[in-house]
Amino acid sequence: MFGKRRKRGRHSANRGTAQPEAEFPEDGPQEGPFDDGEAPDDGLTRLDLGSIRLPVPDGAQLQVEMDPAGEVRAVHLLTPVGQLTVSAFAAPKSDKLWPEVGAELIAQLKGDGFRINRENGVWGEEISARNDEVHLRFVGVDGHRWMLRGVAAAPSEEQSERAVEALYDLVRDTVVVRGDRPMPVRTPLPIELPEAIARHIAAQQQQQG
Repeated sequence: MFGKRRKRGRHSANRGTAQPEAEFPEDGPQEGPFDDGEAPDDGLTRLDLGSIRLPVPDGAQLQVEMDPAGEVRAVHLLTPVGQLTVSAFAAPKSDKLWPEVGAELIAQLKGDGFRINRENGVWGEEISARNDEVHLRFVGVDGHRWMLRGVAAAPSEEQSERAVEALYDLVRDTVVVRGDRPMPVRTPLPIELPEAIARHIAAQQQQQG
């Protein structure tokens, strides 16, 4: 469905370490996510959602979550291995936001009865959460005035491992378009649907109404 993925080094989060399987020269492929001012000219096709540009995996289906006011709350990618979600938020210039958000997320998940593990992953601390119905992995990346949060959700441990790898691929090739407009910290960066997708959703809503 979308463009080919270039070959690049992989990392492992096992045992709390990040171990490259292959090394690239300094002018070779770099790990993302990328600020739009530093996005690589890699030929990878990305879905333009305004504040983020996603390299949608082959075979993935888009699921758009709307709020009661009709604004786009989130875009989920439904894949054979699980659901992937990437969201971007406004963040401070000189401080990291993910440690604070991650701590609050852990408290919320524990309150909802999830079993929690904190792991040192590709971009820093990651959060694994599971109950009898779903396995979740949360990844946070602090960028320039933005924070990117990725979530993988899968129904089983076996599928969860594959979903996490798919999430890593998605996050490392995502481009964040923060813009210059001042925004309060933690404000979700606005999602803008491509015209064809927006028309399709509007038609569905009319049929349901």
